[in-house]
Amino acid sequence: MGVEIDPALCELALTHRSFAYENGGLAHNERLEFLGDSILGQAVTVMLYRENPNLDEGELAKRRASLVSSVALAEVARSIGLGAHIRLGEGEEQTGGRDKLSILADTVEAVIGATYLDRGGDEATALVLRLIRPLLEDPDRFGAAMDPKTSLQELSSRLGRGLPSYQVSDSGPDHSKRFHATVVLAGEPVASGDGSSKKHAEMAAALEAWTQLQSTAK
Repeated sequence: MGVEIDPALCELALTHRSFAYENGGLAHNERLEFLGDSILGQAVTVMLYRENPNLDEGELAKRRASLVSSVALAEVARSIGLGAHIRLGEGEEQTGGRDKLSILADTVEAVIGATYLDRGGDEATALVLRLIRPLLEDPDRFGAAMDPKTSLQELSSRLGRGLPSYQVSDSGPDHSKRFHATVVLAGEPVASGDGSSKKHAEMAAALEAWTQLQSTAK
């Protein structure tokens, strides 16, 4: 990623809660993730504001949402091979956690947070911009990120894959449920996503599926 941070802080940023819980309650990366989310949002907002003087606030908000989405961050993580370095518990390891959208996205945010603490705001902002710059080169991303379910339906129909359907499950206590959605095309599951509501999980899954189909269609 082009930046060196304190090894202990880096290790913390890469420690998923599943690993922490299975190893005696170690510290994990969720506080760093919380911090990194804020740094990411600010860096992307300032960059978009400065580089797009002709866009109104509504369009800027749309573009920001597409660049800081879990799907976008997971794509960033995959591009730098981050999944191989995450410290995961056995359960997550066995269920494909190293390529799970939510885990990859959260770890990117944790690394950004760790960079801020160790190297300061300028270095953290520079890291954010390096990571998301490749995403800006795909203008189709902005439309899909705003209405991923419609974009997926249009793309899958155009490719002859039929209409998508969604399988949704939830977990956790009533006050903090997490939802998991899987997109099914022609009877085959093609992508999944997580969210704090059924709608958000379906949107995350749809955007992941759209990204996969778009890459095969090019």
